[in-house]
Amino acid sequence: MSTATLPQPIQLLPAKTIDGKKPTREQVPKGASLCEYCTAKCCRYFALPIDAPTCEQDLDFIRWYLLHDRATVFIEDGTWYLLVHTDCKHLQSDHRCGIYYTRPQICRDYSTANCEFDEDAVYEMYFETSEQVAEYMEARFHSSDAKTLRSPEPSLLPIL
Repeated sequence: MSTATLPQPIQLLPAKTIDGKKPTREQVPKGASLCEYCTAKCCRYFALPIDAPTCEQDLDFIRWYLLHDRATVFIEDGTWYLLVHTDCKHLQSDHRCGIYYTRPQICRDYSTANCEFDEDAVYEMYFETSEQVAEYMEARFHSSDAKTLRSPEPSLLPIL
């Protein structure tokens, strides 16, 4: 039996502030690193493009993704993505990279010029649960399965 222990979550320090508040990109002093004022949003998830679903089976696979903890699916500019909410294992308590000088190329290529520092993401569609995908599947493909998530459509009111 293994005696290895799981790593404990790090205690995060607050990001730098200006007058006790998170600054906007424009308020960060010239010459300062934007990262000093950020909580490392870019190091707390990864998103991979996936094929756009074209049939119910494709959407059923997406339902399966969302049965896993910390996974979501979103659509941005017509592209579908699998988003996995997970911190990089080298993220330090001060929101900095613990392997900065040997970090992967994808991290080196990432720039604060177009990062999400002061951006609240809004997507064309955002699925957090398998039930949301099932409902989308039903609406998109008019599934005739007897097992449905939606209530039956109510009768129309009489015209008087």
